[in-house]
Amino acid sequence: MRSIVCTQLGGPDLLEIQTGDEPALPANQVRVSVKAAGVNFVDGLLIAGSYQIKLPPPFVPGGDIAGEVTEVGAEVSGFAPGDRVLASPGIGGFSEQLLFNPEQLTAIPDAMSDAEASVFSQSNGTAYLALVTLGKLQAGESLLVLGASGGTGLAAIHVAKALGARVIAAASSEEKLQVCREAGADETINYQSEDLKVRAKELCAGAGVDLVFDPVGGDYSEPALRACAPGGRFLIIGFAAGSIPKLPFNLLLLKRCSAIGVNWGATLDAEPDTAAGVNAALLSLYNQGLLKAPKITEYSLEQTGQAIADLQQRKLAGRAVIIMAPA
Repeated sequence: MRSIVCTQLGGPDLLEIQTGDEPALPANQVRVSVKAAGVNFVDGLLIAGSYQIKLPPPFVPGGDIAGEVTEVGAEVSGFAPGDRVLASPGIGGFSEQLLFNPEQLTAIPDAMSDAEASVFSQSNGTAYLALVTLGKLQAGESLLVLGASGGTGLAAIHVAKALGARVIAAASSEEKLQVCREAGADETINYQSEDLKVRAKELCAGAGVDLVFDPVGGDYSEPALRACAPGGRFLIIGFAAGSIPKLPFNLLLLKRCSAIGVNWGATLDAEPDTAAGVNAALLSLYNQGLLKAPKITEYSLEQTGQAIADLQQRKLAGRAVIIMAPA
């Protein structure tokens, strides 16, 4: 079987395709043939050694997959060969075969493609955990999404609109903002040409936004916080801009706002019941036709490095997916 391996920390051009033996199947696990693997911004951080969690090479990146069960261990019930499943292993996803514990697997709805399933969990899970579980989003509230054309940004738009919120999407180009409109955003802000704080407040009749969803960090976090309404919630998702902002805490005090850290990966490990509830809620929204699919750009396994580079260079609006070639 083939895998994409990070043998040394650095850029995506250093990734290698390696061939290895099929792993032996323990009695308590399930073998999955990977059909598609979602590419996340964090994959580039991991292979560069610049993420909060440091992984020593060699390792296989890739946090989300969709595939088909090909073999079931003797002690496993509830799954059978031929079942379509999705999972978020965190690492290891850029491989043609993987082993999972049964509780890591979720059945894929019949109407969902492999590509869509491979990017369903992490971004949507992050968005739902942030907006609903932690941010207590209510129908009719206003939400400002930074980096709105990226994977988690689009997921935030989809989840918020499914739940009846008003969404203001902020991104760096008209092309990206058009993708946000197609995703359901009610209003848009080009923060390359418009004042983020001023325009966000204008779009809320001067009152400010109820929630901010920030996966970007850098120079945009403080003006977004200043655009919050009294009692607003500022959701810290990540730092795609590359720098961690130093926010003035007096703004939280004066506005009576809350700043909330959101970590979906840690929640999967530390609070499996919470994560399971989030996944169940997301699948319910999907099955009701309320959760939109993201725009997807497909790459081959050989193009994995290019997919990561395109994300890092912000060339993509939507999601990148690695499609495994048929065996």
